[in-house]
Amino acid sequence: MIEDILAPGLRVVFCGINPGKSSAHTGFHFAHPGNRFWQVIYLAGFTERQLKPAEEQHLLDTGCGITMLVARPTVQASEVKRDELRAGGQAVVEKISRYQPGALAVLGKQAYAQAFGVRNVQWGRQPQGVGETEVWVLPNPSGLNRASLDELAAAYRELDEALRGRGL
Repeated sequence: MIEDILAPGLRVVFCGINPGKSSAHTGFHFAHPGNRFWQVIYLAGFTERQLKPAEEQHLLDTGCGITMLVARPTVQASEVKRDELRAGGQAVVEKISRYQPGALAVLGKQAYAQAFGVRNVQWGRQPQGVGETEVWVLPNPSGLNRASLDELAAAYRELDEALRGRGL
């Protein structure tokens, strides 16, 4: 079972769709070697060095956390059903309401749309938040996403800079 990495007062909570088989096997978020999450958050400025999945608890020291919409592991996120995403969206809202980080960053436009019942989702900051928490939609760092590493890092850096601008 993969556990959330959450604490009060975080800058951002990154919300993945669901664990892949590598993450389910190791017990760490974003554990597949093809997943670029750890590299992207380092390049974007969230961490001072590139962490390994086994060092995920160190994220709390950087003001970052991780949760997921659905706990069920799959080979590909496309295997997750719409009702699972909707229930996961409700659970994430409850967690974010409790912890109130500066931002919730949902990793994937389609997952965000289905989990939160939103149409015409654009990348970046969303018009609706969760209490005082801003909601952002960022590209998924999965190796299956065609976005380049530079494009991913730039999208995540925009969030980092927005949070710094708010003193977070």
